[in-house]
Amino acid sequence: MPKVKANGIDIHYEVHGAGQPVVLIPGLGADTFLYFRQIPEFSKHFQVIAFDPRGAGESDKPDEPYSIAMFAADTAGLLQALGIPRAHIVGASLGGLIAMEFALTYPAMVDRLVLVSTTFGGPHSVKPGLGSLIQALFVARRSGNPEADIRRSFAFFTSKQWGREHADIVDQYVAWRVAHPQPAYAYNRQRAAVPPYNAEDRVGQITAPTMVVHGRNDRLVPVRNAELLAAKIPGAKLLILEDAGHACIIDHAEQFNEAAIEFLKG
Repeated sequence: MPKVKANGIDIHYEVHGAGQPVVLIPGLGADTFLYFRQIPEFSKHFQVIAFDPRGAGESDKPDEPYSIAMFAADTAGLLQALGIPRAHIVGASLGGLIAMEFALTYPAMVDRLVLVSTTFGGPHSVKPGLGSLIQALFVARRSGNPEADIRRSFAFFTSKQWGREHADIVDQYVAWRVAHPQPAYAYNRQRAAVPPYNAEDRVGQITAPTMVVHGRNDRLVPVRNAELLAAKIPGAKLLILEDAGHACIIDHAEQFNEAAIEFLKG
């Protein structure tokens, strides 16, 4: 599998298709496979670059503090190593924080920006309700049975009904994650980078055309965060996917793909 040295670590990446580059940044604990329902469609229109963030997949997992700025620098280093001066950037959840920071720190490298299931962070971001928070803490717990843990988290990020109706998709995702486990320390390093992040006072400086996408039924990052985020980014387009959860790129893949591809084409 191809890797490049960027920002002091080896980063695993994949390239699919041809055309204008689109970078897909995964969320917490996830690797390139998070976008398994996007890559086949996006690569019909763009050159898709998907990569494993530090701490996940086949990329290096140094046991040291991570930060959102560090993840953004990794992304910039990857593109520089690949000789790509400018690209569309898509990020989901933690990947949305990274994409946001990338757009703020490296504006000349961003064409269009898609922020999914994410928040600007800080004290004015909207936290989940007590019931959802308790569920999220339960989901984050590792029982020693990876398959059961992944199925439990997937059900929290989507919905029981969707999971029953799309058992084949759930099984496909679970099988990949079981076969490609993330060390607990690396997961904790990634997770610890999230609480300190606060871009509320800076997101208004984003100059790239931006689309903010969120699931109406997101139990981890309430949908109000998308409304607040889009209101602060000049000219941002807001797309709320009805009946979708935190993993809206999976449980509403067709709707997301159509809207995102149309937006990225300008």
